[in-house]
Amino acid sequence: MDCVFCKIADKEIPANIIYEDNDIIAFNDLDPQAPEHILIIPRTHIATTNDIEEDQAELIGRMVLTAKKIAKGLDIDQSGYRIVLNCQAGAGQSVFHIHLHVLGGRQMAWPPG
Repeated sequence: MDCVFCKIADKEIPANIIYEDNDIIAFNDLDPQAPEHILIIPRTHIATTNDIEEDQAELIGRMVLTAKKIAKGLDIDQSGYRIVLNCQAGAGQSVFHIHLHVLGGRQMAWPPG
């Protein structure tokens, strides 16, 4: 498999890792869209949200709790942050390994874009 995020999780490609445990890894986005832009990925390859299985629900929940922990560590938990999980190219997914974006450090527009 030639998945860049799997390679980051396996430490084959360097990344500025800010959090990791046995199941999840988080690192700074290389093309940040906000002053704080972190990607949270599962170590297990899951291509899109459509591919999440019932038995992976706890893993996805832990990704969201990791976003909360990271936001607090970046001191953006009270000023506000956005978490985004894109599904498929039409929604902006460019790497087909699910990843949760944590964006903060500036006022977010609504609707996004």
